Amino acid sequence: MQWLRRTSLWQRMALLMLPALLAVTGIELWMTRHDALESANAAYDRSLLGALKSIDGNISTASGGLSVELPYTMFEFFELTASGQVYFRVATSDGLVELGSADLPGPPGPLAMNVPVFYDAVYFGEAVRLAAYQRLLDRAPAGAGGRSVLIQVAESTRSRQEFTTRFVRSAAVRDGLVLALLLLGTAAVLHAALRPLARLARDVEARAPEDLTRIDDAGLPAEVRPLVGAVNHHMARTQDLVALQRQFLDDASHQLRTHLTTLQMQVDYAQRESDPAQVRDTLDALGQEIARATRSAQQLLALGRSDTVAVSASEFELAPLLREVAVEMLPQARAKRIDLGIQPPAGGAAAVGDRALLREALTNLVANAIAYNPPEGTITVSAASDALGWSLNVEDKGPGLSEEERAVLGQRFRRGARAGKGGFGLGLAIVRSIAQRHGGELRLLPGEGALGLHAIVWWPRTGGVAQ
Repeated sequence: MQWLRRTSLWQRMALLMLPALLAVTGIELWMTRHDALESANAAYDRSLLGALKSIDGNISTASGGLSVELPYTMFEFFELTASGQVYFRVATSDGLVELGSADLPGPPGPLAMNVPVFYDAVYFGEAVRLAAYQRLLDRAPAGAGGRSVLIQVAESTRSRQEFTTRFVRSAAVRDGLVLALLLLGTAAVLHAALRPLARLARDVEARAPEDLTRIDDAGLPAEVRPLVGAVNHHMARTQDLVALQRQFLDDASHQLRTHLTTLQMQVDYAQRESDPAQVRDTLDALGQEIARATRSAQQLLALGRSDTVAVSASEFELAPLLREVAVEMLPQARAKRIDLGIQPPAGGAAAVGDRALLREALTNLVANAIAYNPPEGTITVSAASDALGWSLNVEDKGPGLSEEERAVLGQRFRRGARAGKGGFGLGLAIVRSIAQRHGGELRLLPGEGALGLHAIVWWPRTGGVAQ
């Protein structure tokens, strides 16, 4: 079947249509032969019946016996039309008086009086057509006890077969011409119907590699428009991805250039400074800037991964995920004397999503909460599940965010008014990207009692995971 997949649409349709057309033509020829045979039998049987009636009209018992005056002129004409020999038989019902060919094949069953019967048989190795007729005599012939007479007339079927063969041959030639014309017409119609597809292929092939504008579906068949629409939708998503990657590269280059410039300035300052104390302070600042650059690079890589990596959705338990993140972030929380706790869903809950990406999102939310909460604060990490979807929640008792800040945070390199020097505005952007890749969203709400911040990563149960 591999060769069939490599064939063109026209070749496929021809391969699929040709057997069906041949089958229909064969059935039509069989029906034509059947009709021709019936027509030939009807025409020749009338002649056969005429000969039988002619013989019957010349039967007489007036002399006391059974006499028949054969119509030789009719028999000669009948033999000419039959293209072969004609046989007859006249016999009483008791078989004591019999004229003609006594061994003609008998009727297939009992005959009704005055009703002619036609049937086929073989006589002397030749196919013949017979007509049989039985009627009562005016009186029984002398020496015979039967009062009825049986008349049979037989002729060769050669002329009928020749007529049928000629008729079927003519019909075969006609049907062959019709089949050829049908195939040629179908090819012409398909060529005209597929012309828009050929034009579409040429237009797409002539496009520049960076041209992702939508394909014009004007003039295309209705069956092709859904495919073109799907391609346009895919190209629009590709455009968005390319724009996102371009923006990511611009932002990453700007961020890394800033770090490198700062590092270069600090190195230059350390090289010019002769005071050991000043050099030590510069080296400390240099180490802090390297740490910030490392953190920035890690977040940029995480953001790039969240934007482009394929989402591998699978079922996982929410409670173990909460514990893993809490254990990982516990040293940072203890360093600021922050109470970090978890509230696993009651009875446990299983979710469907990319566990690695969701863990990255939850880790960023907890890291943000630790960074912006005052010492001896409280952070609660929880998860929830309902009929619509699942959510990961991080709630703190910190300074919180204004309504305007909640509306814009999550965009790349956007930071809150209270953000310190350690942040880059990428943590919430990573979380939002991961939520959107799962078909969900990042929600930033005021904490309980309008204190602190309640960050929620929510994604739906079905149809939301983006590949």
